[in-house]
Amino acid sequence: MAHEQHQQVINALQDCIIVCNHCYDACLKEENMQMMAECIRLDRECAEICSYLAQALCRDTPFASELAAACATICEACGNECNKHEHEHCKKCAKACFQCAEACKSIA
Repeated sequence: MAHEQHQQVINALQDCIIVCNHCYDACLKEENMQMMAECIRLDRECAEICSYLAQALCRDTPFASELAAACATICEACGNECNKHEHEHCKKCAKACFQCAEACKSIA
């Protein structure tokens, strides 16, 4: 099956989706939400592209390399933004994003 050859990448994508969604929700509850606006935006972008790529890999997309490259770029941007903040949810998100970016690069 197509997804079996990409299972490690799919696992990293799923982890990133979960952590980005948690970070997104936690950022919305922060006292200075305006300061978190870019983090919130990138959390959504990252979770969405990771979700799409995971689904596409499961159906053996012919665009795996191109989508993975785009996903890696977005994951790195989200990770870099999250690293600017001291919140624990942002630190965990940055770590998951960077791990996911590396996994994506392996098939890009």
